[in-house]
Amino acid sequence: MSVRVLGPLEVWRDGRREGLGGVKQRALLAHLALHANTDVSLDQLVEALWPATRPRSVVQNVRTYVWRLRQLLGERLRTHGTGYVLELGADELDALMFDELVAESRRRPDAALGLLRRAESLWRGRPLEDLPDHDAWAPSLARLDEARLAATEHRLGLQVAAGECAEAIPELRALLAEHPYRESVCGQLVLALHQDNRRAEALQVYADMRGRLTDELGLEPGTALREAQLAVLRDEPAPAPLRQLPPAVSDFRGRAAEIAVLTTALRQGSAPAVVTGPPGVGKSALAVQVAHQVADHFPDGQLHVDLGGTSEHPREPSEVLTELLHALGITGAGLPAQVTARSALLRSKLAGRRVLLVLDDAASVSQVVPLLPADAGCAVLVTGRRRLTELPGALQVELAPFSPEEAAELLAAIAGEERVSAQPGEAAAIAVACGHLPLAIRVAGARLAGRGRWSMQVLRERLVDESTRLRELTSGELAVRASFDLSVRQLSPPEFRAFVRLALLGPHDFPSWVVETLLDEPGTEHLVDGLVDAHLLETFGADGIGQPRYRLHDLLRCHALDHALPDGRAALERTLRAWLRLAVTAARRLPVTFGTTIADAAPVAAPEHLLAEPVAWFEAERRTLCGAVDLAADAGLDEVAWQLAAACVPFFDLHSHYEDWARTHARALRCVRAAGNEAGEAALLRGISQVHIYRSEFTEAEQGLLAAQGLYRSLGDDRGQGVSVAGIGVVYRLRAEYERSMELYTEALRLLERAGDLHSVAHVRASIGGVHGSLGRPEEARTWLTNARQLAADLGDAHREALVLVRLSALHRSTGEHERELTAARRAVAILMDLTDERCTAFAQVELAEALISNGRPQEAYDLVRQALETYRRTGNREGEPAARRALARAAGSLDQLLLPYFQPR
Repeated sequence: MSVRVLGPLEVWRDGRREGLGGVKQRALLAHLALHANTDVSLDQLVEALWPATRPRSVVQNVRTYVWRLRQLLGERLRTHGTGYVLELGADELDALMFDELVAESRRRPDAALGLLRRAESLWRGRPLEDLPDHDAWAPSLARLDEARLAATEHRLGLQVAAGECAEAIPELRALLAEHPYRESVCGQLVLALHQDNRRAEALQVYADMRGRLTDELGLEPGTALREAQLAVLRDEPAPAPLRQLPPAVSDFRGRAAEIAVLTTALRQGSAPAVVTGPPGVGKSALAVQVAHQVADHFPDGQLHVDLGGTSEHPREPSEVLTELLHALGITGAGLPAQVTARSALLRSKLAGRRVLLVLDDAASVSQVVPLLPADAGCAVLVTGRRRLTELPGALQVELAPFSPEEAAELLAAIAGEERVSAQPGEAAAIAVACGHLPLAIRVAGARLAGRGRWSMQVLRERLVDESTRLRELTSGELAVRASFDLSVRQLSPPEFRAFVRLALLGPHDFPSWVVETLLDEPGTEHLVDGLVDAHLLETFGADGIGQPRYRLHDLLRCHALDHALPDGRAALERTLRAWLRLAVTAARRLPVTFGTTIADAAPVAAPEHLLAEPVAWFEAERRTLCGAVDLAADAGLDEVAWQLAAACVPFFDLHSHYEDWARTHARALRCVRAAGNEAGEAALLRGISQVHIYRSEFTEAEQGLLAAQGLYRSLGDDRGQGVSVAGIGVVYRLRAEYERSMELYTEALRLLERAGDLHSVAHVRASIGGVHGSLGRPEEARTWLTNARQLAADLGDAHREALVLVRLSALHRSTGEHERELTAARRAVAILMDLTDERCTAFAQVELAEALISNGRPQEAYDLVRQALETYRRTGNREGEPAARRALARAAGSLDQLLLPYFQPR
């Protein structure tokens, strides 16, 4: 398949030209081809095809044209949202092939002439010349025309440089006739005639051009054209345009979006383009790649300067200006002494020229400003590790690490396609260990390329240990650590301390307040800002409560951990205790989770004003709190580890985060067992057993609860024993062993009343009432449940009261009190939804559905149970699914009877 737009619109398949239908259908294909691999909305297509008046059936017309084109193009033409995208490769669209060949010619100077000839051969005339002009196509067609002209100029310049003047001169004359004001073409023709020993003709061409410019436009020829004339007059070769760009990286991969933005901006040349990002992210490589791609737009030269921003002594503007002016031919006495004068002279020398200036590794805005040209024909591309947001009007492009796909592509380009494709999982793990940082990926690829006998697994295993990872990421002169050092040594001592301390927090994002706690000093916002500006700290936006969040890149964190500072453990413990204080305070503002032990946290400095909405705070900090449990356990802080895990339970329970609940408890449990902390072990066993109950893992739940009970008994803790025994009672109740469950609940009630835990007493009284109901004792059930509800209300425990109401609703159904059943269930759902408790809301919704069925409203019941089942499935709560499925079946059965009024069941 071949789509051709560089001339009349054509589609070829299997050596045969295909019919494309009427003008509108061909215009639609043309528009999609001009925007190949880009989403084109339906509105854009309508605007392009019917810019003035439109038929009423315009949308249907577009869909008809698309349907017909799909018969020809197949899956290449896809629907995307409300629009379409035509997916074509360079081998399928001549315009893309042209761009690729031109780009390749810049990367391969030795083959450039042949590549440009191939590129030009793709042109068969004016783009889409067989179709009416459309305003919507003007920018794309203008870009194609300009690209063709630039490629032709480049090819003719190469021919002249290669001595093929006789062949180039006729084409240059024709090109100048077509573009009579294009000085670059005129300059090439003057040089070609001069080189072909036709000096008089060369001077006449110059004189004709000067006459046109002065008479018609009031302009003098530019510097490059005047220098070509002087070369003829002096009978010497004209100075070649400066070409200072370093070679482009041959295996450069990724950054397509950034390249598109930068090339567009540089061709416009209205303001500097600035590329910033952390060390090793590929700023310089991208800048050189982009500079080569736009080089043909700057025929008067491309200048490249290393500003040494990451060296111990960044270069002074005066020194850089001297280098640039020397390159432009200003030396000795012609060089002014003052920086301002040198800067003005540089602007004068660049006036009227089209020159690209690449300023690599800038340290600051003050270093860059004196180097900027004033002429709109010039463009500037700056790279730096620190943000340069103060540079007026600059386009700011901030590089992040690669996407997983880009990382895999670069690794394959260096280590070998076959090798990576044979072990994609290992390759992905290597990329993750490298933090998707381009420099680290390049080093890893180089190590693999130099060790052909290694499997990918060998390197992946070597990168597992964070303490030696940076040592492994070294290959010859490539070293990730060395790149990081350049940035770190630019930090002030307080910024350095903050950088090293933040590495103690592990691979998790964190809010800004932790810096004050880690350093044990107030007013550290400027340190955070400094690290962000240096791209040593990543910003993660704001969380749900408005806190800005930050994160250290994994490899930077490994680097920071190599710089141990005194009192690191004390700083970490201080921060973890602040998190514990906040978590405990927030947990006590949430509904009480039965069986959980929320310990008293020591009063430490912590930003408690953030807890105005405790659920929102937990949501914002959930992943960080889970990581904090790991940090505490790894540091051997067993009390902090188990208390922090337990403090998160009310939130985990409220929003059904069972995986987080189980994982944090399991990690803290290993820590307390290693420390011999029986109180912590008992609390964690009780907590993790509750997760087993929710997942209907009753054997594991009973084992954990029995172990917890034994530990609490040895500690003389009546409350702990009571909540453990009550948990075992739940297991037996769910197994439908009601008599044994009643015995356990009764024992638990005795222990909890003795301990004075009234919230748990209310819970167990309600449980006893529920078992009485299951045993067919409605009056006993009513007494116990009413008593439990009253106690919960007296305690202000709305959550517990709602759960009792659910049980009362079931009791009212069993006694035929259907209005009271519905009232109780509605009230329970309202309370639990207001408390945002997903699991218990679903539990109450099932009961409300039963009440709705009892009251002849099966459709409402059916919809409600489906909501509850979706919650159970999403949260992995298997405990409530059987009752929900039974309610769903009853609702469906009632609906069937309503739909079939004459149906009589046997």
